[in-house]
Amino acid sequence: MSRVNSRGEEIRRYLLENVTDNPKSISRMAIMKFGITRQAVNAHLSRLVDEGALTEKGQTRNRSYALASIATWEKTYPITDATGEDIVWRQDISSVLGKLPENVRSIWLYGFTEMFNNARDHSSGTEILVHMEKTAVTTRMIIYDNGVGIFRKIQKALSLTDERQAIFELSKGKLTTDPKHHSGQGIFFTSRLFDEFDIMSGSVYFSHEFGKSEDWFAEQIEKGKTDGTAIFMYLGNHTARTPKKIFDKYLSGEPDDYSFAKTIVPVKLAQYGNDQLVSRSQAKRVLTRVDQFKKVVLDFKHVPTIGQAFADEIFRVFVNEHPNIQIIPIDTNSEVKRMILRAQSDAALSPSPSLPFDPRDEDGGDSSKNGA
Repeated sequence: MSRVNSRGEEIRRYLLENVTDNPKSISRMAIMKFGITRQAVNAHLSRLVDEGALTEKGQTRNRSYALASIATWEKTYPITDATGEDIVWRQDISSVLGKLPENVRSIWLYGFTEMFNNARDHSSGTEILVHMEKTAVTTRMIIYDNGVGIFRKIQKALSLTDERQAIFELSKGKLTTDPKHHSGQGIFFTSRLFDEFDIMSGSVYFSHEFGKSEDWFAEQIEKGKTDGTAIFMYLGNHTARTPKKIFDKYLSGEPDDYSFAKTIVPVKLAQYGNDQLVSRSQAKRVLTRVDQFKKVVLDFKHVPTIGQAFADEIFRVFVNEHPNIQIIPIDTNSEVKRMILRAQSDAALSPSPSLPFDPRDEDGGDSSKNGA
């Protein structure tokens, strides 16, 4: 099975998303939209038929296409020493996923084995339910355990204030309650491999969408608490993404150094409700465990303002105490940028390579232009 290139992914996605309303004219529509030959379109259609994404009937000009029927599968596994994630993958999951491009299967292999193993080793539950739904366009997997709940367990193990703080720490990466046996990288990288990755546990909900640096959470007020932990993973069946591209993004970049050295911290998660980020305690919450990384990107998207003490703790105190760690603020509006520069000025420092703004925007990513 070969990998998928971005152009081919776009064409096949178009075919799948439009074939239901245009079963006989989908080939002609694709030719007009992409400016490619009939032979090229037919090759993409034939590939989708071979992969089980489409069905075809009729001959030549009378040929029509339709989305293949949805496959649904579910199984519950007891949590025992004999229930290894590799065994479950080999005996069940791999065949249920069916024929997919090699890069897509490699994402599912990583995501499933990491999340199933986490549930088996950390949940303190008795069983794991795996539910899968596959369409011609996407595949969704749910892994649910009946344990103590991931956020509650992290909160207790690390003596955190509440479950929301556990989510914040998860979003940074390198977080584990069992450092002897786990690196704490599984959830971080899995959340960034899939189109959408969600965790529902206790009274809170965590979500990350591909292409968005910020993670977010919302409390489940109306539905109440969810026992155990439910993990949802969504992925397009024809994505061009590869695990290597995602892993490389967070490696150190230094020759012969393949360590997980970079993290992106969604600063918005340090806010509770309508509270403004003004205190040193809030800044220290942002900085918790970031000394494990060489490069820390602080994403200020949706943060309208920060206080002097908050900025001083990060951009003067922490920087002075950790000169070998890069702190890079991005998506700062004019007010946030002003407070950061003031903290530097108070320390008799000017912007330097150790504290750059987002290089994609010369004014420091002034999101106030976009109404943020």
